Amino acid sequence: MNKINRPAVAYFSMEIALHPDMPTYSGGLGMLAGDTLRAAADLGISMIAVTLLHRQGYFSQSLDASGWQHEGPIPWNIERYCHELPIRTDVTIEGRHMQLRAWKYEVTGCGRHVIPVLLLDTDLEENSDWDRTLTNNLYGGDSHYRLCQEVVLGVGGVRVLRALGYNDVARFHMNEGHAALLGLELLDESAKSAGRSTFNTEDVQTVRRNCIFTTHTPVSAGHDRFPIDQVQRTLGRSDLFDNHEVFCCAGELNMTYLALNLSHYVNGVAKKHGEVSRKMLVPRDIDHHYTIDHITNGGHLGTWATPSFANLFDRFLPGWREDNASLRGVLSIPAAEVWKAHQAAKQNLIDEINVRTQASFDIKTFTLGFARRATAYKRANLLLHDTIRLRNLAEQTGRVQIVFAGKAHPHDKQGKQLIQEIMRLKDTILPEVKIVYLENYDWDLARFITSGVDVWLNTPQPPLEASGTSGMKAALNGVPSLSILDGWWIEGCIEDVTGWAIGDAKSSDMGEADCSARDGNLLYEKLQNVVIPLYYEQRDAWLRIMSHTIALNAPYFNTQRMIQQYVLKAYYE
Repeated sequence: MNKINRPAVAYFSMEIALHPDMPTYSGGLGMLAGDTLRAAADLGISMIAVTLLHRQGYFSQSLDASGWQHEGPIPWNIERYCHELPIRTDVTIEGRHMQLRAWKYEVTGCGRHVIPVLLLDTDLEENSDWDRTLTNNLYGGDSHYRLCQEVVLGVGGVRVLRALGYNDVARFHMNEGHAALLGLELLDESAKSAGRSTFNTEDVQTVRRNCIFTTHTPVSAGHDRFPIDQVQRTLGRSDLFDNHEVFCCAGELNMTYLALNLSHYVNGVAKKHGEVSRKMLVPRDIDHHYTIDHITNGGHLGTWATPSFANLFDRFLPGWREDNASLRGVLSIPAAEVWKAHQAAKQNLIDEINVRTQASFDIKTFTLGFARRATAYKRANLLLHDTIRLRNLAEQTGRVQIVFAGKAHPHDKQGKQLIQEIMRLKDTILPEVKIVYLENYDWDLARFITSGVDVWLNTPQPPLEASGTSGMKAALNGVPSLSILDGWWIEGCIEDVTGWAIGDAKSSDMGEADCSARDGNLLYEKLQNVVIPLYYEQRDAWLRIMSHTIALNAPYFNTQRMIQQYVLKAYYE
Protein backbone atom coordinates (compact mmCIF):
# COMPACT_ATOMS: atom_id res chain seq x y z
CA MET A 1 0.00 0.00 0.00
CA ASN A 2 2.89 2.37 0.63
CA LYS A 3 3.86 2.04 -3.03
CA ILE A 4 0.83 4.10 -4.02
CA ASN A 5 1.09 6.42 -1.04
CA ARG A 6 -1.81 4.98 0.96
CA PRO A 7 -1.88 5.56 4.74
CA ALA A 8 -1.02 2.63 6.96
CA VAL A 9 -3.11 -0.15 8.39
CA ALA A 10 -2.80 -0.57 12.17
CA TYR A 11 -3.10 -4.25 13.10
CA PHE A 12 -4.05 -4.91 16.73
CA SER A 13 -3.69 -8.35 18.30
CA MET A 14 -3.39 -9.47 21.94
CA GLU A 15 -0.76 -11.99 20.87
CA ILE A 16 1.71 -12.08 17.96
CA ALA A 17 4.34 -14.74 17.26
CA LEU A 18 7.28 -12.61 16.15
CA HIS A 19 10.35 -14.76 16.83
CA PRO A 20 10.81 -18.30 18.22
CA ASP A 21 12.63 -16.90 21.27
CA MET A 22 9.93 -14.32 22.06
CA PRO A 23 7.06 -15.99 24.01
CA THR A 24 4.54 -13.34 22.96
CA TYR A 25 1.94 -15.83 21.71
CA SER A 26 -0.02 -18.82 23.00
CA GLY A 27 -0.99 -20.67 19.84
CA GLY A 28 -2.83 -20.40 16.56
CA LEU A 29 -4.18 -16.87 16.97
CA GLY A 30 -0.77 -15.41 17.69
CA MET A 31 0.95 -17.49 15.05
CA LEU A 32 -1.59 -16.37 12.47
CA ALA A 33 -0.97 -12.76 13.49
CA GLY A 34 2.77 -13.15 13.03
CA ASP A 35 2.35 -14.92 9.69
CA THR A 36 0.03 -12.10 8.59
CA LEU A 37 2.69 -9.50 9.31
CA ARG A 38 5.40 -11.55 7.59
CA ALA A 39 3.26 -11.84 4.47
CA ALA A 40 2.40 -8.14 4.57
CA ALA A 41 6.11 -7.35 4.80
CA ASP A 42 6.82 -9.60 1.82
CA LEU A 43 4.18 -7.72 -0.19
CA GLY A 44 5.33 -4.25 0.87
CA ILE A 45 2.08 -3.37 2.67
CA SER A 46 2.22 -0.17 4.74
CA MET A 47 1.25 -1.59 8.11
CA ILE A 48 2.08 -1.18 11.78
CA ALA A 49 1.13 -3.69 14.48
CA VAL A 50 0.24 -3.21 18.14
CA THR A 51 0.33 -5.85 20.88
CA LEU A 52 1.41 -6.24 24.53
CA LEU A 53 4.94 -7.06 25.66
CA HIS A 54 4.16 -10.16 27.79
CA ARG A 55 7.35 -10.06 29.84
CA GLN A 56 6.67 -13.50 31.34
CA GLY A 57 5.22 -15.01 28.17
CA TYR A 58 2.26 -17.38 28.11
CA PHE A 59 3.63 -20.19 30.28
CA SER A 60 6.19 -22.95 30.37
CA GLN A 61 4.53 -26.38 30.54
CA SER A 62 5.75 -29.34 32.58
CA LEU A 63 3.96 -32.65 33.14
CA ASP A 64 4.42 -34.51 36.40
CA ALA A 65 4.55 -38.29 36.86
CA SER A 66 0.76 -38.48 36.79
CA GLY A 67 0.57 -36.46 33.57
CA TRP A 68 -0.84 -33.35 35.26
CA GLN A 69 0.20 -30.04 33.72
CA HIS A 70 2.04 -27.39 35.74
CA GLU A 71 2.83 -23.87 34.59
CA GLY A 72 5.79 -21.53 35.04
CA PRO A 73 6.89 -18.18 33.62
CA ILE A 74 9.00 -17.77 30.47
CA PRO A 75 11.13 -14.65 31.00
CA TRP A 76 12.99 -13.50 27.91
CA ASN A 77 15.65 -10.99 26.90
CA ILE A 78 13.59 -8.05 25.68
CA GLU A 79 16.54 -5.83 24.77
CA ARG A 80 17.98 -8.53 22.50
CA TYR A 81 14.99 -8.36 20.12
CA CYS A 82 13.33 -4.98 20.75
CA HIS A 83 14.37 -1.44 21.46
CA GLU A 84 12.54 1.02 23.66
CA LEU A 85 10.92 4.00 21.96
CA PRO A 86 11.39 7.47 23.50
CA ILE A 87 7.71 8.24 24.04
CA ARG A 88 5.28 7.94 26.93
CA THR A 89 1.52 8.08 27.06
CA ASP A 90 -1.06 7.06 29.62
CA VAL A 91 -4.42 5.40 30.15
CA THR A 92 -6.80 5.83 33.05
CA ILE A 93 -7.85 2.70 34.95
CA GLU A 94 -10.02 3.02 38.07
CA GLY A 95 -9.10 6.69 38.22
CA ARG A 96 -5.35 6.04 38.13
CA HIS A 97 -3.28 7.56 35.34
CA MET A 98 -1.12 4.66 34.31
CA GLN A 99 1.98 5.33 32.21
CA LEU A 100 2.71 3.34 29.05
CA ARG A 101 5.82 2.91 26.97
CA ALA A 102 6.41 0.96 23.77
CA TRP A 103 9.13 -1.32 22.50
CA LYS A 104 9.65 -1.84 18.78
CA TYR A 105 10.31 -5.07 16.93
CA GLU A 106 10.76 -5.07 13.15
CA VAL A 107 9.34 -7.69 10.77
CA THR A 108 11.36 -7.71 7.57
CA GLY A 109 9.97 -9.13 4.34
CA CYS A 110 11.76 -11.03 1.61
CA GLY A 111 12.08 -7.74 -0.32
CA ARG A 112 13.48 -5.95 2.79
CA HIS A 113 10.28 -4.00 3.48
CA VAL A 114 9.89 -3.49 7.23
CA ILE A 115 6.73 -3.56 9.34
CA PRO A 116 7.19 -2.14 12.86
CA VAL A 117 5.51 -3.89 15.78
CA LEU A 118 4.80 -1.93 18.95
CA LEU A 119 4.83 -3.95 22.18
CA LEU A 120 3.14 -2.00 24.98
CA ASP A 121 4.63 -2.09 28.47
CA THR A 122 3.32 -0.86 31.84
CA ASP A 123 6.34 -1.94 33.90
CA LEU A 124 7.40 1.59 34.83
CA GLU A 125 8.42 3.03 38.21
CA GLU A 126 5.68 5.65 38.01
CA ASN A 127 2.99 2.94 38.12
CA SER A 128 1.68 0.99 41.09
CA ASP A 129 3.02 -2.51 41.70
CA TRP A 130 -0.18 -4.10 40.37
CA ASP A 131 -0.34 -1.87 37.29
CA ARG A 132 3.24 -2.80 36.46
CA THR A 133 2.16 -6.45 36.07
CA LEU A 134 -0.48 -5.80 33.41
CA THR A 135 1.85 -6.53 30.52
CA ASN A 136 3.53 -9.52 32.17
CA ASN A 137 1.37 -12.51 31.31
CA LEU A 138 -0.59 -13.39 28.19
CA TYR A 139 -4.12 -14.45 29.19
CA GLY A 140 -3.12 -14.42 32.84
CA GLY A 141 -5.04 -13.40 35.92
CA ASP A 142 -8.77 -13.02 36.35
CA SER A 143 -11.52 -11.15 34.48
CA HIS A 144 -10.45 -7.81 35.95
CA TYR A 145 -6.84 -8.35 34.88
CA ARG A 146 -8.03 -9.26 31.38
CA LEU A 147 -10.21 -6.15 31.08
CA CYS A 148 -7.35 -3.92 32.21
CA GLN A 149 -5.06 -5.55 29.64
CA GLU A 150 -7.65 -4.86 26.95
CA VAL A 151 -7.81 -1.21 27.98
CA VAL A 152 -4.04 -1.03 27.61
CA LEU A 153 -4.14 -2.74 24.21
CA GLY A 154 -7.08 -0.87 22.69
CA VAL A 155 -7.10 2.58 24.26
CA GLY A 156 -3.40 2.66 25.03
CA GLY A 157 -2.47 1.29 21.64
CA VAL A 158 -4.20 4.12 19.79
CA ARG A 159 -2.60 6.70 22.08
CA VAL A 160 0.85 5.25 21.50
CA LEU A 161 0.29 5.43 17.74
CA ARG A 162 -0.69 9.08 18.05
CA ALA A 163 2.30 9.83 20.25
CA LEU A 164 4.52 8.39 17.52
CA GLY A 165 2.90 10.56 14.86
CA TYR A 166 0.65 7.98 13.22
CA ASN A 167 -2.24 10.38 12.77
CA ASP A 168 -3.39 9.30 9.30
CA VAL A 169 -3.96 5.60 9.81
CA ALA A 170 -6.61 4.58 7.29
CA ARG A 171 -7.68 1.26 8.81
CA PHE A 172 -7.64 -0.30 12.25
CA HIS A 173 -7.73 -4.09 12.01
CA MET A 174 -8.83 -5.92 15.18
CA ASN A 175 -7.54 -9.49 15.24
CA GLU A 176 -10.19 -10.88 17.62
CA GLY A 177 -12.27 -8.84 20.06
CA HIS A 178 -9.53 -8.29 22.63
CA ALA A 179 -8.61 -5.02 20.91
CA ALA A 180 -12.17 -3.70 20.55
CA LEU A 181 -11.70 -0.85 23.03
CA LEU A 182 -9.62 0.90 20.39
CA GLY A 183 -13.05 1.85 19.03
CA LEU A 184 -13.80 3.76 22.23
CA GLU A 185 -10.65 5.82 21.82
CA LEU A 186 -11.45 6.50 18.17
CA LEU A 187 -14.98 7.60 19.11
CA ASP A 188 -13.58 10.00 21.69
CA GLU A 189 -11.10 11.35 19.14
CA SER A 190 -13.86 11.90 16.59
CA ALA A 191 -16.05 13.73 19.09
CA LYS A 192 -13.17 15.90 20.28
CA SER A 193 -12.21 16.88 16.74
CA ALA A 194 -15.82 18.03 16.22
CA GLY A 195 -15.72 20.11 19.42
CA ARG A 196 -17.97 17.76 21.39
CA SER A 197 -17.38 16.20 24.82
CA THR A 198 -19.31 13.01 24.02
CA PHE A 199 -19.58 10.94 20.87
CA ASN A 200 -22.75 10.57 18.82
CA THR A 201 -24.07 8.60 15.85
CA GLU A 202 -22.00 10.65 13.42
CA ASP A 203 -18.85 9.60 15.26
CA VAL A 204 -19.96 5.97 15.19
CA GLN A 205 -20.28 6.13 11.41
CA THR A 206 -16.84 7.73 11.12
CA VAL A 207 -15.21 5.04 13.24
CA ARG A 208 -16.97 2.23 11.38
CA ARG A 209 -15.48 3.38 8.09
CA ASN A 210 -12.03 2.93 9.58
CA CYS A 211 -12.32 -0.43 11.37
CA ILE A 212 -12.05 -4.10 10.39
CA PHE A 213 -12.78 -7.07 12.64
CA THR A 214 -11.69 -10.67 12.26
CA THR A 215 -13.40 -13.18 14.53
CA HIS A 216 -11.56 -16.45 15.08
CA THR A 217 -13.74 -18.80 17.09
CA PRO A 218 -17.33 -19.94 17.60
CA VAL A 219 -16.42 -21.18 21.09
CA SER A 220 -18.06 -18.97 23.72
CA ALA A 221 -14.94 -18.85 25.91
CA GLY A 222 -13.17 -17.03 23.09
CA HIS A 223 -15.55 -14.04 23.30
CA ASP A 224 -14.72 -11.79 26.25
CA ARG A 225 -17.64 -10.40 28.23
CA PHE A 226 -17.54 -8.06 31.21
CA PRO A 227 -20.35 -6.88 33.56
CA ILE A 228 -21.40 -3.26 33.12
CA ASP A 229 -20.48 -2.26 36.66
CA GLN A 230 -16.98 -3.72 36.24
CA VAL A 231 -16.51 -1.83 32.98
CA GLN A 232 -17.77 1.46 34.45
CA ARG A 233 -15.53 1.07 37.50
CA THR A 234 -12.46 0.19 35.41
CA LEU A 235 -12.91 2.89 32.76
CA GLY A 236 -14.26 5.48 35.17
CA ARG A 237 -17.10 6.39 32.81
CA SER A 238 -20.85 6.11 33.05
CA ASP A 239 -21.72 7.40 29.57
CA LEU A 240 -20.83 4.36 27.51
CA PHE A 241 -23.93 2.27 27.92
CA ASP A 242 -26.23 5.14 27.00
CA ASN A 243 -25.40 4.22 23.40
CA HIS A 244 -26.95 0.77 23.12
CA GLU A 245 -26.18 0.70 19.40
CA VAL A 246 -22.50 0.30 20.29
CA PHE A 247 -21.90 -0.80 23.85
CA CYS A 248 -24.77 -2.67 25.45
CA CYS A 249 -25.43 -6.35 24.86
CA ALA A 250 -27.62 -8.23 27.36
CA GLY A 251 -26.43 -6.14 30.31
CA GLU A 252 -22.71 -6.56 29.69
CA LEU A 253 -19.87 -5.38 27.52
CA ASN A 254 -19.36 -8.07 24.90
CA MET A 255 -16.07 -7.35 23.16
CA THR A 256 -17.09 -9.27 20.06
CA TYR A 257 -20.27 -7.25 19.60
CA LEU A 258 -18.40 -4.03 20.31
CA ALA A 259 -16.00 -4.90 17.48
CA LEU A 260 -18.91 -5.89 15.22
CA ASN A 261 -20.77 -2.66 15.92
CA LEU A 262 -17.75 -0.51 15.10
CA SER A 263 -16.48 -2.21 11.94
CA HIS A 264 -17.33 -1.74 8.29
CA TYR A 265 -15.88 -5.14 7.35
CA VAL A 266 -16.15 -8.33 9.41
CA ASN A 267 -14.91 -11.78 8.52
CA GLY A 268 -14.57 -15.31 9.76
CA VAL A 269 -11.43 -17.30 8.98
CA ALA A 270 -12.79 -20.07 6.73
CA LYS A 271 -15.84 -20.46 4.53
CA LYS A 272 -17.59 -22.70 7.07
CA HIS A 273 -16.60 -20.44 9.93
CA GLY A 274 -18.17 -17.50 8.13
CA GLU A 275 -21.45 -19.44 7.92
CA VAL A 276 -21.26 -20.46 11.59
CA SER A 277 -20.46 -16.88 12.64
CA ARG A 278 -23.41 -15.48 10.72
CA LYS A 279 -25.76 -17.85 12.54
CA MET A 280 -24.12 -17.13 15.87
CA LEU A 281 -23.45 -13.40 15.75
CA VAL A 282 -25.97 -11.79 13.41
CA PRO A 283 -29.15 -11.07 15.42
CA ARG A 284 -32.49 -11.50 13.71
CA ASP A 285 -34.60 -9.50 16.14
CA ILE A 286 -32.74 -6.17 16.15
CA ASP A 287 -31.37 -3.80 13.53
CA HIS A 288 -27.68 -4.17 12.78
CA HIS A 289 -25.41 -2.75 10.11
CA TYR A 290 -22.94 -5.57 9.63
CA THR A 291 -22.63 -8.71 7.58
CA ILE A 292 -19.97 -11.37 8.11
CA ASP A 293 -17.80 -12.40 5.19
CA HIS A 294 -14.98 -14.94 5.24
CA ILE A 295 -11.30 -14.88 4.35
CA THR A 296 -9.74 -18.28 4.85
CA ASN A 297 -6.56 -18.30 6.92
CA GLY A 298 -3.16 -19.43 5.73
CA GLY A 299 0.41 -19.90 6.86
CA HIS A 300 3.53 -17.97 5.92
CA LEU A 301 5.24 -20.40 3.59
CA GLY A 302 8.72 -18.98 4.02
CA THR A 303 8.42 -19.52 7.77
CA TRP A 304 6.91 -23.00 7.72
CA ALA A 305 8.74 -24.77 4.90
CA THR A 306 11.22 -27.07 6.66
CA PRO A 307 14.81 -26.71 5.37
CA SER A 308 14.74 -29.86 3.26
CA PHE A 309 11.59 -28.71 1.45
CA ALA A 310 12.70 -25.07 1.23
CA ASN A 311 15.88 -26.26 -0.46
CA LEU A 312 13.86 -28.51 -2.78
CA PHE A 313 11.60 -25.62 -3.78
CA ASP A 314 14.62 -23.36 -4.29
CA ARG A 315 16.12 -25.87 -6.71
CA PHE A 316 13.03 -26.57 -8.78
CA LEU A 317 10.74 -23.55 -8.23
CA PRO A 318 12.90 -20.48 -7.52
CA GLY A 319 10.90 -17.42 -6.49
CA TRP A 320 8.29 -19.41 -4.54
CA ARG A 321 8.68 -17.15 -1.49
CA GLU A 322 7.74 -14.10 -3.53
CA ASP A 323 5.02 -15.96 -5.49
CA ASN A 324 3.47 -18.66 -3.33
CA ALA A 325 1.16 -19.76 -6.15
CA SER A 326 4.16 -21.09 -8.06
CA LEU A 327 4.22 -24.10 -5.72
CA ARG A 328 1.56 -25.67 -7.92
CA GLY A 329 4.61 -26.64 -9.98
CA VAL A 330 5.57 -29.21 -7.33
CA LEU A 331 3.87 -31.84 -9.51
CA SER A 332 6.82 -31.53 -11.89
CA ILE A 333 9.36 -32.38 -9.17
CA PRO A 334 10.45 -36.07 -9.20
CA ALA A 335 8.61 -38.01 -6.50
CA ALA A 336 11.87 -39.44 -5.24
CA GLU A 337 13.04 -35.92 -4.42
CA VAL A 338 9.85 -35.21 -2.46
CA TRP A 339 10.31 -38.45 -0.50
CA LYS A 340 13.94 -37.60 0.23
CA ALA A 341 12.95 -34.18 1.59
CA HIS A 342 10.25 -35.75 3.75
CA GLN A 343 12.59 -38.38 5.14
CA ALA A 344 15.05 -35.67 6.15
CA ALA A 345 12.27 -33.80 8.00
CA LYS A 346 11.02 -37.01 9.60
CA GLN A 347 14.49 -37.95 10.82
CA ASN A 348 14.83 -34.52 12.44
CA LEU A 349 11.54 -35.08 14.28
CA ILE A 350 12.49 -38.62 15.32
CA ASP A 351 15.80 -37.37 16.69
CA GLU A 352 14.05 -34.59 18.63
CA ILE A 353 11.52 -37.04 20.10
CA ASN A 354 14.16 -39.54 21.16
CA VAL A 355 16.33 -36.88 22.77
CA ARG A 356 13.37 -35.54 24.72
CA THR A 357 11.71 -38.83 25.69
CA GLN A 358 13.94 -41.83 24.98
CA ALA A 359 10.87 -43.36 23.30
CA SER A 360 12.86 -45.18 20.57
CA PHE A 361 10.78 -43.84 17.68
CA ASP A 362 12.09 -44.93 14.28
CA ILE A 363 11.88 -43.47 10.79
CA LYS A 364 10.35 -46.54 9.13
CA THR A 365 7.20 -46.62 11.26
CA PHE A 366 4.02 -44.82 10.17
CA THR A 367 3.78 -41.67 12.31
CA LEU A 368 0.70 -39.61 13.15
CA GLY A 369 0.88 -36.08 14.54
CA PHE A 370 -1.67 -34.32 16.74
CA ALA A 371 -0.51 -30.98 18.14
CA ARG A 372 -3.21 -28.57 19.24
CA ARG A 373 -4.23 -26.47 22.19
CA ALA A 374 -5.44 -28.99 24.75
CA THR A 375 -9.12 -28.22 25.21
CA ALA A 376 -12.21 -30.39 25.18
CA TYR A 377 -13.69 -29.54 21.77
CA LYS A 378 -10.46 -30.44 19.94
CA ARG A 379 -10.87 -34.04 21.20
CA ALA A 380 -7.20 -34.98 21.47
CA ASN A 381 -8.26 -38.30 23.01
CA LEU A 382 -10.52 -39.39 20.12
CA LEU A 383 -7.78 -41.57 18.64
CA LEU A 384 -7.47 -43.38 21.99
CA HIS A 385 -11.14 -43.92 22.78
CA ASP A 386 -10.75 -47.67 22.10
CA THR A 387 -7.13 -48.60 22.72
CA ILE A 388 -7.74 -52.30 22.17
CA ARG A 389 -9.08 -51.63 18.70
CA LEU A 390 -6.21 -49.26 17.97
CA ARG A 391 -3.66 -51.88 18.99
CA ASN A 392 -5.43 -54.55 16.94
CA LEU A 393 -5.50 -52.45 13.78
CA ALA A 394 -1.80 -51.71 14.22
CA GLU A 395 -1.13 -55.43 14.53
CA GLN A 396 -3.01 -56.08 11.30
CA THR A 397 -1.80 -53.20 9.16
CA GLY A 398 1.55 -52.08 10.56
CA ARG A 399 2.96 -50.44 13.64
CA VAL A 400 2.03 -46.86 14.48
CA GLN A 401 3.78 -43.99 16.23
CA ILE A 402 1.76 -41.05 17.56
CA VAL A 403 3.15 -37.64 18.52
CA PHE A 404 0.94 -35.51 20.77
CA ALA A 405 1.70 -31.98 21.93
CA GLY A 406 -0.24 -28.99 23.20
CA LYS A 407 -0.83 -26.82 26.26
CA ALA A 408 -4.05 -26.51 28.24
CA HIS A 409 -4.93 -23.04 29.51
CA PRO A 410 -4.05 -22.88 33.23
CA HIS A 411 -7.74 -22.55 34.13
CA ASP A 412 -8.93 -25.29 31.76
CA LYS A 413 -9.34 -28.33 34.02
CA GLN A 414 -10.88 -30.43 31.24
CA GLY A 415 -7.94 -29.67 28.98
CA LYS A 416 -5.50 -30.76 31.67
CA GLN A 417 -7.49 -33.95 32.20
CA LEU A 418 -7.23 -34.72 28.47
CA ILE A 419 -3.44 -34.52 28.66
CA GLN A 420 -3.44 -36.69 31.76
CA GLU A 421 -5.62 -39.28 30.05
CA ILE A 422 -3.24 -39.52 27.10
CA MET A 423 -0.27 -39.84 29.45
CA ARG A 424 -2.07 -42.60 31.36
CA LEU A 425 -2.91 -44.59 28.22
CA LYS A 426 0.32 -44.15 26.27
CA ASP A 427 2.11 -47.17 27.74
CA THR A 428 -0.86 -49.54 27.60
CA ILE A 429 -0.71 -50.33 23.86
CA LEU A 430 3.00 -50.98 23.40
CA PRO A 431 4.75 -52.22 21.32
CA GLU A 432 2.30 -52.02 18.39
CA VAL A 433 1.54 -48.36 19.11
CA LYS A 434 4.11 -45.97 20.55
CA ILE A 435 2.89 -42.64 21.94
CA VAL A 436 4.70 -39.57 23.17
CA TYR A 437 3.33 -36.35 24.60
CA LEU A 438 5.89 -33.60 24.06
CA GLU A 439 5.96 -30.74 26.55
CA ASN A 440 6.06 -27.05 25.67
CA TYR A 441 4.46 -27.03 22.23
CA ASP A 442 5.83 -23.87 20.66
CA TRP A 443 6.98 -22.42 17.34
CA ASP A 444 10.15 -24.55 17.11
CA LEU A 445 8.41 -27.79 18.08
CA ALA A 446 5.55 -27.04 15.69
CA ARG A 447 8.03 -26.84 12.81
CA PHE A 448 9.42 -30.26 13.73
CA ILE A 449 6.01 -31.91 14.02
CA THR A 450 4.14 -30.35 11.09
CA SER A 451 6.94 -31.31 8.71
CA GLY A 452 8.09 -34.60 10.22
CA VAL A 453 5.00 -36.74 10.71
CA ASP A 454 3.53 -38.84 7.91
CA VAL A 455 -0.08 -37.76 8.47
CA TRP A 456 -1.56 -34.77 10.28
CA LEU A 457 -4.54 -35.67 12.47
CA ASN A 458 -7.25 -33.21 13.49
CA THR A 459 -10.43 -34.29 15.26
CA PRO A 460 -12.43 -31.25 16.48
CA GLN A 461 -16.06 -31.35 17.51
CA PRO A 462 -17.81 -29.69 14.54
CA PRO A 463 -18.64 -26.90 13.96
CA LEU A 464 -16.24 -25.50 16.57
CA GLU A 465 -13.04 -25.50 14.49
CA ALA A 466 -12.79 -22.04 12.98
CA SER A 467 -9.83 -22.75 10.72
CA GLY A 468 -6.91 -24.93 11.84
CA THR A 469 -3.75 -23.53 10.27
CA SER A 470 -1.44 -26.30 11.53
CA GLY A 471 -2.82 -28.64 8.88
CA MET A 472 -1.98 -26.04 6.22
CA LYS A 473 1.62 -25.95 7.44
CA ALA A 474 1.78 -29.73 7.29
CA ALA A 475 0.45 -29.69 3.71
CA LEU A 476 3.23 -27.31 2.67
CA ASN A 477 5.70 -30.00 3.77
CA GLY A 478 3.99 -32.81 1.92
CA VAL A 479 2.10 -34.12 4.95
CA PRO A 480 -1.52 -35.02 4.10
CA SER A 481 -4.28 -34.57 6.67
CA LEU A 482 -6.70 -37.08 8.13
CA SER A 483 -9.28 -34.78 9.62
CA ILE A 484 -12.85 -34.03 10.55
CA LEU A 485 -14.54 -31.94 7.84
CA ASP A 486 -14.60 -28.66 9.69
CA GLY A 487 -12.69 -25.39 9.42
CA TRP A 488 -10.27 -25.13 6.50
CA TRP A 489 -10.32 -28.87 5.76
CA ILE A 490 -13.74 -28.61 4.12
CA GLU A 491 -12.03 -26.42 1.51
CA GLY A 492 -8.71 -28.29 1.39
CA CYS A 493 -9.77 -31.94 1.37
CA ILE A 494 -9.87 -33.84 -1.90
CA GLU A 495 -10.33 -37.44 -0.83
CA ASP A 496 -7.35 -39.67 -1.64
CA VAL A 497 -5.64 -36.68 -3.32
CA THR A 498 -4.71 -34.21 -0.54
CA GLY A 499 -5.64 -36.47 2.35
CA TRP A 500 -8.73 -38.02 3.87
CA ALA A 501 -11.90 -36.99 5.66
CA ILE A 502 -13.25 -38.55 8.83
CA GLY A 503 -16.96 -38.81 8.07
CA ASP A 504 -18.75 -36.05 6.17
CA ALA A 505 -19.68 -32.42 6.67
CA LYS A 506 -23.38 -33.01 7.31
CA SER A 507 -24.77 -31.55 10.51
CA SER A 508 -25.92 -33.96 13.18
CA ASP A 509 -28.34 -33.85 16.08
CA MET A 510 -26.24 -36.36 18.03
CA GLY A 511 -25.04 -35.56 21.50
CA GLU A 512 -21.33 -35.04 22.05
CA ALA A 513 -20.74 -38.56 23.39
CA ASP A 514 -22.54 -40.25 20.49
CA CYS A 515 -20.83 -37.97 17.98
CA SER A 516 -17.41 -38.81 19.41
CA ALA A 517 -18.16 -42.53 19.38
CA ARG A 518 -19.21 -42.33 15.74
CA ASP A 519 -16.23 -40.22 14.72
CA GLY A 520 -13.84 -42.48 16.60
CA ASN A 521 -15.14 -45.54 14.74
CA LEU A 522 -14.86 -43.73 11.41
CA LEU A 523 -11.31 -42.71 12.26
CA TYR A 524 -10.29 -46.29 13.00
CA GLU A 525 -11.94 -47.54 9.81
CA LYS A 526 -10.11 -44.98 7.67
CA LEU A 527 -6.77 -45.78 9.30
CA GLN A 528 -7.20 -49.54 9.01
CA ASN A 529 -8.72 -49.77 5.54
CA VAL A 530 -7.10 -46.88 3.69
CA VAL A 531 -4.34 -44.82 5.25
CA ILE A 532 -1.96 -47.27 6.93
CA PRO A 533 -2.09 -49.92 4.16
CA LEU A 534 -1.45 -47.22 1.58
CA TYR A 535 1.61 -46.01 3.49
CA TYR A 536 3.16 -49.45 3.92
CA GLU A 537 2.10 -51.14 0.67
CA GLN A 538 1.66 -48.53 -2.08
CA ARG A 539 4.57 -46.13 -1.98
CA ASP A 540 3.97 -44.68 -5.45
CA ALA A 541 0.37 -43.85 -4.59
CA TRP A 542 1.50 -42.35 -1.29
CA LEU A 543 4.01 -40.13 -3.04
CA ARG A 544 1.35 -38.87 -5.45
CA ILE A 545 -0.74 -37.80 -2.47
CA MET A 546 2.23 -36.05 -0.90
CA SER A 547 2.95 -34.09 -4.09
CA HIS A 548 -0.70 -33.18 -4.60
CA THR A 549 -0.96 -32.10 -0.97
CA ILE A 550 1.68 -29.46 -1.62
CA ALA A 551 0.64 -28.50 -5.16
CA LEU A 552 -3.08 -28.10 -4.45
CA ASN A 553 -3.09 -26.72 -0.90
CA ALA A 554 0.10 -24.70 -0.36
CA PRO A 555 -0.52 -22.27 -3.27
CA TYR A 556 -3.86 -21.24 -1.75
CA PHE A 557 -3.72 -21.76 2.01
CA ASN A 558 -1.06 -19.16 2.66
CA THR A 559 -0.98 -15.70 4.20
CA GLN A 560 0.20 -14.13 0.94
CA ARG A 561 -3.15 -14.90 -0.70
CA MET A 562 -4.93 -14.09 2.56
CA ILE A 563 -3.43 -10.61 2.98
CA GLN A 564 -4.15 -9.81 -0.67
CA GLN A 565 -7.81 -10.57 0.03
CA TYR A 566 -7.77 -8.27 3.06
CA VAL A 567 -6.30 -5.51 0.91
CA LEU A 568 -9.02 -5.87 -1.73
CA LYS A 569 -11.99 -6.53 0.55
CA ALA A 570 -11.21 -4.48 3.64
CA TYR A 571 -8.18 -2.20 3.54
CA TYR A 572 -8.92 -0.46 0.22
CA GLU A 573 -12.71 -0.69 0.39
